Amino acid sequence: MVRADNPSGQAENRKDMKEIYLAGGCFWGTEHFLKQIEGVEATQVGYANGNVANPAYQQVCTGTTNFAETVKVQYDPEKVDLPFLIDLYFKTIDPTSVNRQGNDRGSQYRTGIYYTDAADLPIIKETVQRLAANYTRPLVVEIKPLENFYPAEDYHQDYLDKNPGGYCHTNPELFDMARKAKMKKM
Repeated sequence: MVRADNPSGQAENRKDMKEIYLAGGCFWGTEHFLKQIEGVEATQVGYANGNVANPAYQQVCTGTTNFAETVKVQYDPEKVDLPFLIDLYFKTIDPTSVNRQGNDRGSQYRTGIYYTDAADLPIIKETVQRLAANYTRPLVVEIKPLENFYPAEDYHQDYLDKNPGGYCHTNPELFDMARKAKMKKM
């Protein structure tokens, strides 16, 4: 995400910044939606929790690398809290679908919440448990520590900004809502 006061799009390396990694099918739509949230300071799409170093997109698509398309979300916890981010993330996915979101199918499109701070785990579990009450089928969202993350190729970064008509499983109405409201607590 590029801001006027931060043209590189990278979050400042501040101690008070937090990060969470969210896998929600194709990473284009999840990134496009989440970077519009007030308090999200930077996003980056990539591949998480796989079994090879520095994977290429073509490798990930084979289903043999165990990577999930994932969005690294750096956020300011004074502006947005983790339960709110997870609530919004759930608006972009079907958390009951195994290895599929929209027309995208394969293990790389599974849903997952990957954390780097063990203190986030109870918050994640409580939030997901609360959200599970809204579904009649069991949730299949992985909740695991982040093992590894490799940034995706440059053409994937901010893809829907560069290609506004590009395919996305995420409901476009969410993008409109985010732009209008800047996604303050709903």
